[in-house]
Amino acid sequence: MKPVSDPADDIVQCRNRLRRKALEARQHLSVAQRQDLEQQLIGHLDKVVDELAPRSLGFCWPYRAEPDLRAWMQAWLARDEHRIAALPVVLEKDSAMHFRRWIPGAAMVLDRHGIPHPAAAAEVEPEVVLVPLNAFDAAGYRLGYGGGFYDRTLAQLDTVAIGVGFELGRVPSTWPQSHDRRMQWIVTET
Repeated sequence: MKPVSDPADDIVQCRNRLRRKALEARQHLSVAQRQDLEQQLIGHLDKVVDELAPRSLGFCWPYRAEPDLRAWMQAWLARDEHRIAALPVVLEKDSAMHFRRWIPGAAMVLDRHGIPHPAAAAEVEPEVVLVPLNAFDAAGYRLGYGGGFYDRTLAQLDTVAIGVGFELGRVPSTWPQSHDRRMQWIVTET
């Protein structure tokens, strides 16, 4: 007799497969392809961020071929001296992230994944957070790396979440779970 599988296990496997395929597709882009897609994405991101007009904006240091928004963030900061940029910091496993103010050229340290974050800076609660996407669906749900850090963080913040990624990560469904947080916006190159 064949054992009955747990449907929850099937969903976890499906989500892991979607995450892996999207990540592999992104990492197979050439540098030139990725830069072209980033420029297209930035044009759309400008419109959304201009419409929302936040004073503080959280973003991510690029990791594993994610869109590199550092130059865009520097330009956004340069247009108004009162704007604040913030990078996420993981202080404890299985907890929400904190955001620290980022100033171009500030001292940075590496976390356990090798991702830089401000060494010592004021904590910030960003009005808008740019959330990286591996895979995403039309309903606004995303798949990150599976650690749940953004879901826990967004559950605690009063912020607008903008998913940012490449169209190659679009899937029919991410099989969202009860803990998943929906993005209010999704911005890609299209």
